This record gives sequence, structure tokens and C-alpha cells, in this order.
Amino acid sequence: MNSEIDSASLLARAGELIDLAKAAGADQADAVVVRSRSRSVSVRLGKVEGTESSESDDFSLRVFVGKRVASVSANPGFDMKTLAERAVAMAKVSPEDPYACLADDQDLARSYPDLDLFDPTEVDTDSLRKSALEMEEAALAVSGVTNSSGAGASAGMGGLVLATSHGFSGSYMATRFGRSVSVIAGEGTKMERDYDFDSRIFANELDDAALIGRRAGERVVKRLDPRQVDTGSNLTVVFDPRIARGFVGHIAGAINGASVARKTSFLRDKMGQQVLKAGLNITDDPLIVRGSSSRPFDGEGVSGEKLTMIEDGVLKHWFLSTSTARELGLSTNGRGVRGGTSVSPASTNLALEPGDIAPEDLIRQIGNGFYVTELIGQGVNMITGEYSRGATGFWIENGELAIPFRKSRSRPTSRTCSCA
Repeated sequence: MNSEIDSASLLARAGELIDLAKAAGADQADAVVVRSRSRSVSVRLGKVEGTESSESDDFSLRVFVGKRVASVSANPGFDMKTLAERAVAMAKVSPEDPYACLADDQDLARSYPDLDLFDPTEVDTDSLRKSALEMEEAALAVSGVTNSSGAGASAGMGGLVLATSHGFSGSYMATRFGRSVSVIAGEGTKMERDYDFDSRIFANELDDAALIGRRAGERVVKRLDPRQVDTGSNLTVVFDPRIARGFVGHIAGAINGASVARKTSFLRDKMGQQVLKAGLNITDDPLIVRGSSSRPFDGEGVSGEKLTMIEDGVLKHWFLSTSTARELGLSTNGRGVRGGTSVSPASTNLALEPGDIAPEDLIRQIGNGFYVTELIGQGVNMITGEYSRGATGFWIENGELAIPFRKSRSRPTSRTCSCA
């Protein structure tokens, strides 16, 4: 990437926006600049299918007039005075919102760590093209692979500049590099598809392109000639790590304070209660050095800390921004995220912590069951907690991965779910 961020000039513009808003009648205000740069190349069957490049700087101003709030956004080149006056005029005719507010002064980050999120490496389009082609070539070289769905490589950066009328001023920038490939094995009605990928903050930490391609090819070949199974009961299910992430994502949605406040979460009345099997811990840590979702402060200028959201299976925390926390009679835990002109709570580096059993030993102890590598359908009801989805993966027989299977013909019922 060419440069991190011209934080001084952008912070100056943000501060000027706030001053203009207060001059127009705002009691409080905050201004945000979200900067992004990206470049990507996609290929299929040895030919480039597309190249993309984008840049944007999005300015947002949020103003408060009493308990009334309004937000406006604009691209570079806008007239700041007009924007500020428009925001204040909108706030004055907006309905009152008892919970909308800036973060409390005592919650603001006064200092924050360097999380090493920016890699200045410049990856040009030709390098991205070569990586994508190398991945696809390696995948197609695996015996049994018959076609390609395509491969891609990307490089980008994004950053946040935030200033508030009560004294916060800060910025950060993070880079992201990625590689992915998807291939097909088999012919006709017996075709199977699978993929592999890697994504990193630093370019030199990416998995080798050929390795990613070979993994994708080997994964899809293993899925050939699957059996289709009927609904079963009293089955033990083990989730592949890729699938376990999605399962944990559903839990994250259920413990989001916004969902709790709206009463759209099946865990809304479960604080302090057992919600997962004893021994399971889910953590969220925004301060991991080079973490994929790390940030030194949130979208309101509040520093978060590592939280054990679910400890030994017991629910301990919601994800909270300032306004959501106030609605629930709580305090923010630094999980506010900017979404356009609004702030809502969200997770950062969410993790299902590993247990004390190696994946191979877990499968060996189970003896017989399902090892799930893909889930199909949207059968997740976040209000009731009902979970019903088709599955693809492998039978576990005598503690070993055996024959591949397709999704069940009707709703599966499982006794035990584990994450390898």
C-alpha cells in the first residue's frame, strides 16, 4: 500500500465539521472518515476474468440537539458548512431518541496500543494475477479435479478517522491480503465442489499460493462418490473448523445487545445461565496484535478489552455500544461499530477457545458419527433458537473419517455437537 493514512489533515477536517455543527446549533457531534483502497484479480481456466480497483473516502457527521439526533454523509469535495447546517436542521425535526448519544467522557480512550495492523507492501496487479493462476494450476493438477470455478487474489486497506465534540481524536489503518480458489471434481451428476483460502494482515504471512490450490484440490477429491443418508437420531456431530466458525457466528448474533434490546434473540433471558456445554469458552478480543478484526478503539472512541463472552458454557456478556448499553441499563464494552452513519454493537476477534483434546483424538473417541464439512440452507431461527440445516461431510467409523455423505433428506436430530 502506498501510505497508511493522512490522519492529520483528515482529523482537521473532522474537527472543522464538528465546529461548524456546533455553530449551527448542535449540542454535541462526532465526525468520521472511513477510508478504503482495494485491488483484486480473478482468473478461471488460466485466463484473467476480471480486475478491480477501488478507492473511497466517506465522510459522516452525526449531530445531537437535545435528545434528537441526525446523521449525514458525503464524498470528498462537499461543502462542510452546508453539510453541518443540513444535519442540524434534520435533527431539530427528528423524533426524540432517549438512547442515542456519544460515548460517556470517562469511557473514551485516552491512549491506545499499536496493534501492528498496517503492511506497507505494495502488491501490483501482475503479482495478484500470478498468485491466482498458481493456485488454480496447483488445484487442477490434483488427480480427480476436472474443472475450476475460479481463483482470486486481493490486496486492500481500510481505516477510520474519528473526532468527537467532547475531546476524542484518533485514527487507525489496517491492511488485508487474500487468496482463494474453488474447483470441481467428478463429472455430470457426480460432480463435487470445494475451495480453500487464506487471508492475512501482512502479505508475507499468506499461505503459499500452490499450497492453497493443492489443499482445495485434495478437499474436493475426497468428497467424490458420497452416499445420501436419511434422518437419524442420537448421532454425534463434529464440525470442521471452517463450519464451526459459522456456528459461533450464530451465537454472536444471539448475544448482540441490539438483538437483545429488540427481543429478537433466543438468548435474551439467559444472562448468567448455562447456554453451551460445560467446558466451552467463547472469547472476543479487539487488541490482538495483527488480529484480523483488531482495532485500538471502537466506532465511538472507546477502547475494548478481551472478554470471555461465554465461560465454561455460561453466558457472561452482551456485545454493547453506548446507546444499546443504555437501553439495557448497562455500560458499553467498546464493541460499537460504524455502519454508514449509525453505530451498532458487533464482535471483533471472536474465537471458540480450543479444548484439551486434539481434533484427531476427539474423532477417535467418538467412534461413530458425522464429521460436517459444509452446511446447507438458512434454517436458523434467531428468535426461537431452532436449528435445522442440511449437511455434507464424512461418516466417522471406528474413530476414523470414512465415506463421504451428502445432505440428509430431512431434518437431522443430533445428540452431541463438537468442534474439531
